Amino acid sequence: MTNLIQKVTTTSEDIENENLQKLRGVFPQFVKDGAVDFDALQAFLKEEGVLAGVEKYGLSWAGKSKAFGDIRRPATSTLTPISSESKNWDTTGNIFIEGENLEVLKLLQKKYANPGKIKMIYIDPPYNTGKDFIYTDNFTENKNDYYERTGQGCGGIKLTSNLESNGRYHSDWLTMMYPRLFLARNLLRDDGVIFVSIDDNEVANLRMIMDEIFGEENFVAVFPWKKRTAKSDVPFGVSQDFEWILCYAKESFIAGLEQERKYYQTPDFPNDSWRLSDLTKQTSADERPNSAFDLIDPKTGKKYPFNPKRTWAITKETFQDYYDKGKVVFPGDYDFLKIKIPAYRVFESEDKAKALKKYGTEDSIKAVSTQLPKEVGMNEGGNEEMFDTFGGKLFSFPKPVSLIKYLLSIVNDSDNIVLDFFAGSGTTAHAVMDLNAEDGGNRKWICVQVPEGTGDDSEACKAGYKTISALSMERIRRAGAKIGKGDVGFKAFSLSPSNYSEWNVLTDKDDEKALLKQAKLFVEQPLVAGYNEQSVVYEVLLKEGFDLNAKVAEVKKGGIACYHITDGDKEMNITFAKKLTKEQIDSLELPKDTTFVCLDSALDDTTKVNIARNLMVKTI
Repeated sequence: MTNLIQKVTTTSEDIENENLQKLRGVFPQFVKDGAVDFDALQAFLKEEGVLAGVEKYGLSWAGKSKAFGDIRRPATSTLTPISSESKNWDTTGNIFIEGENLEVLKLLQKKYANPGKIKMIYIDPPYNTGKDFIYTDNFTENKNDYYERTGQGCGGIKLTSNLESNGRYHSDWLTMMYPRLFLARNLLRDDGVIFVSIDDNEVANLRMIMDEIFGEENFVAVFPWKKRTAKSDVPFGVSQDFEWILCYAKESFIAGLEQERKYYQTPDFPNDSWRLSDLTKQTSADERPNSAFDLIDPKTGKKYPFNPKRTWAITKETFQDYYDKGKVVFPGDYDFLKIKIPAYRVFESEDKAKALKKYGTEDSIKAVSTQLPKEVGMNEGGNEEMFDTFGGKLFSFPKPVSLIKYLLSIVNDSDNIVLDFFAGSGTTAHAVMDLNAEDGGNRKWICVQVPEGTGDDSEACKAGYKTISALSMERIRRAGAKIGKGDVGFKAFSLSPSNYSEWNVLTDKDDEKALLKQAKLFVEQPLVAGYNEQSVVYEVLLKEGFDLNAKVAEVKKGGIACYHITDGDKEMNITFAKKLTKEQIDSLELPKDTTFVCLDSALDDTTKVNIARNLMVKTI
């Protein structure tokens, strides 16, 4: 049986259809004719606590339906390589994307979601203070008008100011954040985690939408971050010195910090080192009466009374078993120990086995406190880093590299992908590269930043950086040069209009002849006039689910110029030849069922049938 010839994918993942298929997998009887039978589903789940038409706890706002619509609407844009802005294109695994992040997140779904590929997300979004900006997601205007408005003009994109006088002040911020967080969750691995910085203004609303998107059970913690020392000239006489880092995770995430532990090596246990731990437990004698007993040293007969407010961690019945295994150490057992009460012996092999089971490593790991160490720094540290890089204050309130490095360290994984889709000045990329250089890690980063204008009067603009994305890329280049080892490069891409021709919107006045004419043009001219082959190649590989770091090589055999793309064990070949014969395609010697992409008009019907026997043929 021959493979059916398909058209290449022209949009991002269809989130609505994908979720429908997930529901179908669980409740196939309630998905009929491509739609959910809500009445039947509700009737089935009625006894399971489904709420319908009654008051219930949750967050609603003017614009929530628009947020859902923004999620469902597929992206038609593409990501175009910018080799001139990139650094070490052929060897780097890092990616910087200049563009509106909602569209970018949609384009990343095909490769990086289901299952998720991202281990950690950190974002520092607009705080909605009335002074910053809100992203405007306007999908009703003509696409070319949108790109002209957002991609051209001096200073880059001018985002919409969200003043407190706006009647939808909080609603607009929620409508902006919700779809981005929804799509971000899809990208996380099963052991992935997201950190979101926020201040007092929207922390309550952010907590509620993250509870809804990630699930209350996947709330990890709120980390208070001290951003500055106290100020005196403040409203109500109270200086708000802290911001908050909300942390949510997928089900398999476990945080931890590496720690140094002191082990002893003694002749009585020649094959295993050991350390001491507390043998008492924070329970009273009333709570744990079977542990409220006096310990007696079998060697000396000395009695060690129990503490009524903090009993032993073992019972009278289990003491002998623990002692026989060498788990209980008494004062005087070892001259070098200075202990006054019995202690619990933990063998190094036990620590390693426990760490391996819990963290996937034998390294000594300890739990993480929500109290951040002083070493994470404050805003002034971020300002100093920017000054050291550029010789001036070119960006307001950048997070310090030390803060992001600390969050990276508690993730406990040095070989992963880190995403920041509100990249700002590029602190996350800087932190990843810096930590890799310190610990030999292989973390990769993906940063997304809208080309927001820096403003004509800003220091950044005067220094030659008209957009925040341009400033961010230059900061990353300079930081990489200073770090000097590891992967300090990046591939740069820009969000651009699709290379695929668009259907013109037909009206009631258009007749069948107009429709046929448009269909003919669509077949004969599937790509926009003056298209760039490399740009089309990256649009095809992106929308077909290949990595942006896929290897792209130009080859020529049998008179055919072809782009050979490999991504792990996946491969694809793309040619823009105007006419193709079976003999020419055979000369490429492609493995069976390899994906082969070409112009539809390049193949006659006979050739299509012949080559589809062995290849997965997709046409543009």
